[in-house]
Amino acid sequence: MFTRRRILTGLALCVAGPALAQGKKSAGATAGSPRGIDGRYKAEGLNADGSSYTGTVDIVQQGDVIEITWNVQGQIFRGAGQIEGRVVTIDWGQATPVVYVVMADGELHGTWDDGKALERLLPR
Repeated sequence: MFTRRRILTGLALCVAGPALAQGKKSAGATAGSPRGIDGRYKAEGLNADGSSYTGTVDIVQQGDVIEITWNVQGQIFRGAGQIEGRVVTIDWGQATPVVYVVMADGELHGTWDDGKALERLLPR
């Protein structure tokens, strides 16, 4: 699995990354365009109460617009949002969005439920 510290570190690196990269582009991105994250992912997560879950996630990307469908233990959830650099923000009809950071290896590490829950998406 993964830890809350790893997710928070990833989010911090996302903020610091552009300054540290000094103009270097991330793999798969071109100047002014977001990294491509289209595809199917395996989801591993921790709910706010500490219980774990797994599922699949399908992401459709058109430019910086993202549509996402989660299939988690037989329940379907949908959302839409944007990718800006390495940060993906998804409105899924709840009070707070899901926020992911696109990692160098293609995984997405994120938080939801106002940062109380964690999720990692692994490319399939």
